[in-house]
Amino acid sequence: MTTAFIGGLGISEILVIALVVLLFFGGKKIPELMKGLGKGVRSFKDGMKEVESGLNDDDKEEIKKEEDKEKK
Repeated sequence: MTTAFIGGLGISEILVIALVVLLFFGGKKIPELMKGLGKGVRSFKDGMKEVESGLNDDDKEEIKKEEDKEKK
């Protein structure tokens, strides 16, 4: 079966990679690794939201300053 999954990887290649990871880390360590990965992704998303909200606040302040200049 040659189903394209990610970047041309088929099902058999993904299974081999999963087996190697299982053998390398062991069954008990994999959930801990995934939990850490999930926390990292969540932290990254929270940081991106914080940056976006900060940029929006800065834009609002600039618009207000420009409006004040126009009134004078």
